[in-house]
Amino acid sequence: MKITSTDNINLGQKENEIKMDKKSFFKRFLSFNKGCLIFFIVILCLFSGLFYWFNSSNEVSVSTNQRIDITHTQIQQIQDIGQWEFLAINDEELIDTVSRGFFSDSELVRIYYGTLRLGIDLHQTEPHWIRVENDSVIVAKLPPIILLDTNFIDEAKSRSFFEKGDWTSADREQLYNRAYKKMIARCMTKENIMIAERNAKQQFVQFLHSMGYKNIKVEFMPRKNKKLSP
Repeated sequence: MKITSTDNINLGQKENEIKMDKKSFFKRFLSFNKGCLIFFIVILCLFSGLFYWFNSSNEVSVSTNQRIDITHTQIQQIQDIGQWEFLAINDEELIDTVSRGFFSDSELVRIYYGTLRLGIDLHQTEPHWIRVENDSVIVAKLPPIILLDTNFIDEAKSRSFFEKGDWTSADREQLYNRAYKKMIARCMTKENIMIAERNAKQQFVQFLHSMGYKNIKVEFMPRKNKKLSP
């Protein structure tokens, strides 16, 4: 015969209540974690969808500003260079003259040495000789190739190769002028001017490259016929 007391009944009920509380807590814990997991998955899907939409419907590009400019101060600094030599030609000419006399002839033969320097004078540029085209190209229009120094005959080196008879200073001046014209004709040729222009373009492009410009175009002003003879 089993006798159950009131204390035993209360103890049993408390144990059952504790067991039920544990089960209820465990269920709530699982339900909370399950809810968090679902919420995390939803947020992840949402961000993934937004990321895909932004990248698929919008193009992201990186571009650089290619616009260039050259200031008046920079142009003036270039002009201040003045004369710029691009080709030097060493030449020598043998010039002779004969004076007929009653008893004998007089003869004078002299050798003249000279260095003709071809280049440009940046002080002879036109207005807006440097400009920017299409916001990206520096265009430089250089003055024509000229003879930079008209006193190119080295009289200290020039000497008489043969001299017979008496000669005046006017006679010697005449020989000098003939040598001068011959050197001009021999050295100031179309071919040498083209070589000087080619050297000018190459060196001027390199000069502007050193200033930070990349796209450069060099042109020349038309030549003007100038009398170089003394």
